[in-house]
Amino acid sequence: MTVQPEPGVAGTPAAIAPDDRAGAGAPVATAAAEQSGRMSHAEVIQALSGLMLGVFVTILASTIVSNALPRIIADLGGTQSVYTWVVTTELLSMTATVPLWGKMADLYSKKLLIQLSLSLFAVGSLIAGSAPNVTVLLVSRIAQGVGAGGMGALAMIVMAAMIPPRELGRYSGVFGAVFGVATIAGPLIGGVLVDTSWLGWRWCFFIGIPFTVAAVALLQKTLHLPVVRRPVKVDWPGALLIMAGVCTLLIWSSLAGHHFAWGSWQTAAFVSGGALLLALAVWTESRAADPIIPLAIFRNRTVTLAVVASTLVGVAMFGGTVFLSQYFQIALGKSPTVAGLMSLPMIFGVLVSSTVAGQLITRFGRWKAYLVVGSIVMTGGFLMLSTIDATTGAVLLAVYMAVLGIGVGMLMQNLVLAAQNDVPAAELGAATSALTFFRSMGGAIGVSALGAVLTNRVTSLFVDHFGATGTGDGSAKVPDLKTLPAPVLAVIRDVYGTATADLFLVAAPIAFLAVLAVVFIQEKPLSTLTGDERRAREAAAPH
Repeated sequence: MTVQPEPGVAGTPAAIAPDDRAGAGAPVATAAAEQSGRMSHAEVIQALSGLMLGVFVTILASTIVSNALPRIIADLGGTQSVYTWVVTTELLSMTATVPLWGKMADLYSKKLLIQLSLSLFAVGSLIAGSAPNVTVLLVSRIAQGVGAGGMGALAMIVMAAMIPPRELGRYSGVFGAVFGVATIAGPLIGGVLVDTSWLGWRWCFFIGIPFTVAAVALLQKTLHLPVVRRPVKVDWPGALLIMAGVCTLLIWSSLAGHHFAWGSWQTAAFVSGGALLLALAVWTESRAADPIIPLAIFRNRTVTLAVVASTLVGVAMFGGTVFLSQYFQIALGKSPTVAGLMSLPMIFGVLVSSTVAGQLITRFGRWKAYLVVGSIVMTGGFLMLSTIDATTGAVLLAVYMAVLGIGVGMLMQNLVLAAQNDVPAAELGAATSALTFFRSMGGAIGVSALGAVLTNRVTSLFVDHFGATGTGDGSAKVPDLKTLPAPVLAVIRDVYGTATADLFLVAAPIAFLAVLAVVFIQEKPLSTLTGDERRAREAAAPH
């Protein structure tokens, strides 16, 4: 591949890092593909194999943990707010570091960065599996979140570098299959591990480590990308301000309404502090030579609307669905294994709709209709789930979750495709990481804010049924159902069924705002050039 100078750095030749070229023992076909600038379908699949395994292990770990959380929190003596924090901590660290991973991908070896992110994820998993208490578990989730943030940002950047937008559909279908298998396998494996006395919930963290090591080794062997080096530095002040501002607001959304009132002085301090830090971040980024998130990309209408839609999808989807496993196990009284089986309809919905939509987009080149229909169907799924309670039948639940999964599958990946297709190649990394960042931030806000809504609703219902003494220190502990007498158990199930339905009722209008955002995205023809080819053409064009 002939590597052109980077746009915006006139006269500076780009250097290719030897570690990302075909090595001495690499197949000749790989080197030939790099020289020609376009990889064949078989070579792309080979190169993406390690990437797919990395995505698989992060999704697998997430779904295993979500199904095991009720047992984990009960064993470690955590409260309902701790349940929320175990999820929020990973999302917070993942969200805060995504822009930095995206920027480093423009400066350093993408392969090395992915391997680093997977290694951090493995370390976090090892600590989590050994956690003696909730505090250590929360610390381990930070390491997992940083690693997952790198994987989430870099996977799509690598795909865009090798595959033209017009052909991304069929590869997205492969990723949809990986996503589906990992998500289906996660709850099932997690349920079996939790229900197996000689293994237990700790193996929900340990089991992903061998897969992570295998992904790192496979990436070393199969992923060969040119690295474009530029004489610039990472905007560390901007990165730190972004992370500090986001973390401040997310911590506020997690604590408000539970540890202090929404209208208290603490809320004013957190919100004003977070807003000030983000304002300073914008000021710093606007003056940086090479900012973490180039503000100019938001002049692009497609990128801006896709960011808005991704944020709203993150709020609604993560905030609404992360507590489903708890609903299955507490409100419906199911075992972890059965709870995993009950999540299958939503997963099949995501798998089928993302695969079919990807294939149709590749065949016909049209994509906007899938965004609009997907966002409408997703909103309908949330409205359906807002009617559930402790007596809802399994068949009706399966229909509701399948509808939600179909909507999510049509929407999420195609928002990234629309943005990547509409920006210059030099901004692919920035646009992709921006969408991942805001979707993750929306997810963290959704889990924090809607988790606070759930906590408050559960606590108030506990007070209604048992009085103030039923909540102890004011926070309803996640109950261990095995220790409760039948009359109390019936009330507990009704409390969690009612509170979960209220959660989906709040998520539905948030999802509907995503419909309004995608309607105004302008559909443009999909490019037939890879990211590297587009970059070379743009660099060669007269300025």
